[in-house]
Amino acid sequence: MHTSERVNKIHISPTMQVAAEAKKMKAEGIDVIDLSVGEPDFPTPHNIKEAAKKAIDENQTRYTINAGTIELRKAIAQKLKRDNHLDYSLNEIIVSNGAKQCVYNSVLATVNDGDEVIIPAPYWVSYPDMVRMANGKNIFIETKESNGFKLKPEQLESAITAKTKVIILCNPSNPTGSAYTKNELEVLAEVMNGKNIFIISDEIYEKLTYGDFKFVSFASLSNEMKKRTIVVNGVSKTYSMTGWRIGYAAGPGNIIEAMNKIQSHSTSNASSVSQAAAIEALAGPQYVISEMLEEFKQRQDYFHKELTSLNGITCYKPEGAFFLFPNVSHYFGKSTGVFKIKHSFDFAMHILYEAHIAAVPGSAFGAEGYMRFAYATSMENLKEAILRLKKVLSKLK
Repeated sequence: MHTSERVNKIHISPTMQVAAEAKKMKAEGIDVIDLSVGEPDFPTPHNIKEAAKKAIDENQTRYTINAGTIELRKAIAQKLKRDNHLDYSLNEIIVSNGAKQCVYNSVLATVNDGDEVIIPAPYWVSYPDMVRMANGKNIFIETKESNGFKLKPEQLESAITAKTKVIILCNPSNPTGSAYTKNELEVLAEVMNGKNIFIISDEIYEKLTYGDFKFVSFASLSNEMKKRTIVVNGVSKTYSMTGWRIGYAAGPGNIIEAMNKIQSHSTSNASSVSQAAAIEALAGPQYVISEMLEEFKQRQDYFHKELTSLNGITCYKPEGAFFLFPNVSHYFGKSTGVFKIKHSFDFAMHILYEAHIAAVPGSAFGAEGYMRFAYATSMENLKEAILRLKKVLSKLK
């Protein structure tokens, strides 16, 4: 018996592949510095953990409404109003098991067989496979390091056809960390004016931006854009709650209703205890974010400076998230005498086995020649990682 064609079209997440190999090495007692996984290394804030414990003690352990508790959706509506100047009613908001499920459900809710979905590359690894599962057709637009890996309006214009149904935009971006200014978003919105296209705006890294950068939600650009945008967000990155699995989406009522229908037949509601914790995350004190940001900024400054001082490596300094996406193609064709590096996957495996550093190859994100390093780890680990990289890369001839 064979598996379905649907499954044969998709691939296992390369991020998870690298992480699994790194975990295996760690289990063997090898000191691996893991820069592969996109999650903050800080504990979930105390007040949020307390809210979860209270929910357990009060027996909030049963099924909730499929779309999420009324209390949590109210907290999400207030957050969207407070931070993004967006008004949504409760039936325009859904809570899911992580932002990933929101993206997946929104793809299934909007894409028909053969519909085209525009995805700027580098892209987050799961987008193309989600589109494949919906029998849609991926249209990738390559962006350039020289302009911060951002989609240009003329690129978008030339990619749109009569079959274009959705554009997926990750802002700030995983894997590059680059973020769009209001003006950069407005010129993209102009291209879409009058065209019947949905935007899935993945804003999970919204709060993780640096310096004077001002984040703007795509849906807030105009009423016209709000009607066609599905805003995806969650508590994972902002509040260091990756394992709690709470994401949410806000958008046009009919689309959210469709996503609700899909969810009712797949996972039903998200965890009741995690939902209670998420209310506290969104409505409680927010000072933890600035503390985390300060730490991330120091790490970014250090790691970017050191990475770009390595022979042959260039790297865009991004506005957000906690990733650096350096160009390592200088090392392609070089060899240890035993092993020749041909592409980014080889580079990833080389630094994993020789320097015991786990990072994800750019090919996983549709950008051969690059590597994604997550600096969501201690400064001590980053300093050690640089020492190991220097040593291992200097031996390549």
